[in-house]
Amino acid sequence: MISRTHRPQALISGAGIAGPALAYWLNRHGYAVTVVERAPALRSGGYKVDLRGVAIEAAERMGVLPEIRRASTDMRTGAYVNDDGRRVATLPADIFGARVDGDDEIMRGELVRILCARTRHDVEYVFGDSIASLADDGAGVDVTFERGAPRRFDLVVGADGLHSAVRRLAFGDESRYVRHIGAYISSFSVPGELVAAREELYHLAPGRLVCAYSAAGDTGTKAWLTFRSPRLDYDHRDADAQRQLLADAFEGVGWQVPRLLEASRTADDFYFDGLHLIEMDRWSRGRVVLLGDAAHCASPASGQGTGMALVGAYVLAGELATAGGDPRTAFARYEGEMRPYVTENQRMAGGFVAQMLPGTLRAIRFRHLILRALPHMPWKNLVARKLAEDVQRGANAITLKPYAAHLDRHVSTLT
Repeated sequence: MISRTHRPQALISGAGIAGPALAYWLNRHGYAVTVVERAPALRSGGYKVDLRGVAIEAAERMGVLPEIRRASTDMRTGAYVNDDGRRVATLPADIFGARVDGDDEIMRGELVRILCARTRHDVEYVFGDSIASLADDGAGVDVTFERGAPRRFDLVVGADGLHSAVRRLAFGDESRYVRHIGAYISSFSVPGELVAAREELYHLAPGRLVCAYSAAGDTGTKAWLTFRSPRLDYDHRDADAQRQLLADAFEGVGWQVPRLLEASRTADDFYFDGLHLIEMDRWSRGRVVLLGDAAHCASPASGQGTGMALVGAYVLAGELATAGGDPRTAFARYEGEMRPYVTENQRMAGGFVAQMLPGTLRAIRFRHLILRALPHMPWKNLVARKLAEDVQRGANAITLKPYAAHLDRHVSTLT
């Protein structure tokens, strides 16, 4: 079954985190890999993301963990501020982020850069294009593109995020799979220094949360704003409409919010979307399979989207190798490995709105009081440990198999 003369062709849609990570592993397992990305170049923006638990192990097996740690945000402290900018509660980063030793935090754009740099000499990247149609005849998938010439592949992977085009083409409209969990989030860069280096500041208003932070080595400020809302009807590609929705949601909020909203109107890396879960009965159909947010988005509320992307890429490629390239067998095993891990992290995301977005001024004042008192309480370490344990439960809800025996082999056939 194994040969070095034939390399099966894999197409991955999406050059975010899941796509390049999968490209790395598929190449190591003997596939010729093409990654197609709608954007004209790598997306360099985005907010800070966490790697915890088995995601650290997956990054270590890829050999990128030292680079990730060199690019750490190195956040040290966090504080809540009132309308006038006065700090009403300050806590160390381990309590804010519920981190334990060995966890890592990095800017999303930096992680994408690291992953793509690791694969750029072995993987074909096609930017500024996207998949237009898929025709799976059982022996392969004929793919047409918005711009490029048609091609045929042995398998196709949708690693193209929450609004996956591959999922829509293979499984139908996304409305069948999206569950809104009650809030929206936006992130973007802000010129100038609003906060000290390695610090994050938070501001609460009823049903709304603002964060501004400056990571290690950053010359400006990053902002993310979250607000409670039922499902909104808008075009997810219409950035101007999204900016207006954000401005409407935060109208009248104090602190630096007017300055942040003004910066959002011209930010190149502006991002806006709902806190949604993607819930599907299955993640594959024939020779087409979904990965990362396209398959099982847990929303930024989980803090585990990056981890699930890295882990899922490792598992999917490994199962394809152990199945001798048989996609149906591999896809079923991939789902079997990943489902409990995904379920636990989606469960955790469901409590975000109630925990992080208090709905009244009274609830906000109580939150500030507790946070202000916490560093002086004898049981503060117990609180930090309990928060970390809850997060780590999801981060470690899978055990990685040793797929190393199949590395650098070429799969001869796809059954």
